[in-house]
Amino acid sequence: MLKERRHAQIVERLRASGSATIGELSEAIGVSGSTVRRDLKLLSERGQVQLTHGGAVMPQEHLAAFELDSALAAEIAPVEKTAIGQLAAALIEPGQTVIFDSSTTVLAAARAILERDLAITAITNSLEIATCLSRSRTIEVIAVGGRVRLGSPTLTGPPGLSFLKDLHADLALLGTHAISGTLLTETSLDVVAMKRAMIAAARRTMVLADDSKFQPPALFTICQIDQIDEIVTNTGANGEALSILRDAGCRVHLATRTA
Repeated sequence: MLKERRHAQIVERLRASGSATIGELSEAIGVSGSTVRRDLKLLSERGQVQLTHGGAVMPQEHLAAFELDSALAAEIAPVEKTAIGQLAAALIEPGQTVIFDSSTTVLAAARAILERDLAITAITNSLEIATCLSRSRTIEVIAVGGRVRLGSPTLTGPPGLSFLKDLHADLALLGTHAISGTLLTETSLDVVAMKRAMIAAARRTMVLADDSKFQPPALFTICQIDQIDEIVTNTGANGEALSILRDAGCRVHLATRTA
């Protein structure tokens, strides 16, 4: 198993249960206890878990600003993200101009769009999504420009922000760190500024978020749900949380896990 996938499974388990022993993690993931110990030590050094006697917990005191690195985030809930991406791609029409933000679930949608061979214009602040969609002969790809965020294939700041101000796109596809009631939040002001600019630049905004995103808010507000038209999530999402979104006038699409 890839190291990143092991780390993602550890983080997913700790998010779900709050804590776990080395033995529990070893059994759940199917690797030796010594491997789990090494993984926990590395994750602890990165501030992504907190070690305890015989196991680990999530670092609760850092939740508001806590952010997984991009390689690890890409391995969280991969099946759910694929299903969400495929459903989102099915809602896009040929000829549309679509803004893609830099999130792993939006990347899954970009891959599904590539498979469908849709003729669209794609605008993105993600180097990874730009590279993915550039393989198509039918998709025109525009990268917005900016500063590469440390440890992430994400462009933020000028000139991308200025570029987005002059756009009138059909649709923006966004990820989010957390959905809490009717509030969408992120861990970085630079990322928030880019997402807000994308919302303002599109006639319609669709948020792609797996069920783990329904959690307490991160540090910075992106927007309230009344600025979002649709959310695509998976069937594991909390029913009460989805009812809040629907009551606020947001259309909810549920993707079914296929594997």
